[in-house]
Amino acid sequence: MFPLAILLLAGLFPFDKNIIRYALPFAAGGWLVALFHTLLYSGVIPESLQPCAQGVSCKEVYIDLLGFITIPVLSLMAFSAIIALLIILRRRLSL
Repeated sequence: MFPLAILLLAGLFPFDKNIIRYALPFAAGGWLVALFHTLLYSGVIPESLQPCAQGVSCKEVYIDLLGFITIPVLSLMAFSAIIALLIILRRRLSL
């Protein structure tokens, strides 16, 4: 998320149309990691595939809003919004 914030800010001032080409892979990669973490939280991924078996648990719930909004869900929503906005920008610039 942090490299994406720097990239998008650098592409905004001055506006660079090619920023979509650079930012979309970062957003897609972050979305995949957020999806994996969300599936890990929900118990879809079995314990044998969990990378953090020792030390701090990846399944520890720190924030639980309305019973289903956790940190991985928030990051999944953020990356989804960034991807959607980049795709909308790409379509508007190609017209």
